[in-house]
Amino acid sequence: MSSQVRGVIAPAKGAPVEVTTVVVPDPGPGEAVVRVQACGVCHTDLHYREGGISDSFPFLLGHEAAGIVEQVGEQVSDVPVGDFVVLNWRAVCGDCRACRRGRPWYCFNTHNAGQPMTLADGTPLSPALGIGAFAECTLVHAGQCTKVDPAARPAAVGLLGCGVMAGLGAALNTGGVQRGDSVAVIGCGGVGNGAIAGAALGGARRIIAVDIDARKLDWARGFGATHVVDASTADPITAIRELTDGFGADLVIDAVGRPETWRQAFYARDLAGTVVLVGVPTPDMRLDLPLLDVFGRGGALKSSWYGDCLPSRDFPMLTDLYLQGRLDLDSFVTEEISLDGIEAAFDKMHAGEVLRSVVVA
Repeated sequence: MSSQVRGVIAPAKGAPVEVTTVVVPDPGPGEAVVRVQACGVCHTDLHYREGGISDSFPFLLGHEAAGIVEQVGEQVSDVPVGDFVVLNWRAVCGDCRACRRGRPWYCFNTHNAGQPMTLADGTPLSPALGIGAFAECTLVHAGQCTKVDPAARPAAVGLLGCGVMAGLGAALNTGGVQRGDSVAVIGCGGVGNGAIAGAALGGARRIIAVDIDARKLDWARGFGATHVVDASTADPITAIRELTDGFGADLVIDAVGRPETWRQAFYARDLAGTVVLVGVPTPDMRLDLPLLDVFGRGGALKSSWYGDCLPSRDFPMLTDLYLQGRLDLDSFVTEEISLDGIEAAFDKMHAGEVLRSVVVA
């Protein structure tokens, strides 16, 4: 048995996305079918379309999603039919060396659905990040479903499935923001503003937003930035130092992921401070840095994978903070669109006109 639904695919490298019929099989053991209520348009989906992640075309795009569990397969007990869930792309296995050492957020053997979704002619689809949620329904591993409070707005909490969680986690989990810290965030798109919101939640005393786009700096103020730096007119390293009594920030988060922004983060931190890289570099990027500076400045140089989150722990907690009015996820949603509007949403993303376009059912 299977069902046919509308979905959005990237048919070939660089080609415009297409709305087409997707065949979703009934769930097998350990799997679930989720009716998608909302899915954010993330930059990672654009990377898939452009062939920047792999060449396993056609891709079923979309991964930053929330919806209702519609069917479950055998051996599934944690997510009954009817649960409101946020989907995650790191369903922990519980048995790899990271999980056994009590660090499941580093799980090296995450689960995805075993069966493929296909086109109507039987061509198998590669789901983006193992999810493929630009569709009316999608097939995932049950461990990719995290139950949250159904009172939450799907378009808002679905963003915890990727970009916003990556930013929040870079500050709270990887960076370990503490009360009274100074934090600088370079790059104020969806991930960067998530990091700013996370720094505010963690009690940072001073939060410095850095970008070259005045519109993004305005957004950053709304998420908790106490100071902003326009990097098109000022040197970020000098500006961050001036705003931190000449020392540099305790934590600097690079949400861009380029050699020049990482270098800025490295030199804009205080002695023994922390740099967190959460922006994703491309394979061709290289870094040249004096090793003596790495030694002499001390501290920690970290990368943040998915905000080092544990979905079962973090998604329900952050959803509760949202419902309590302590975490403004609604402001990340710039517009709500249909499946037919995804190609235009990529253009708006590239132009920096939106934080998130969100496909809603």
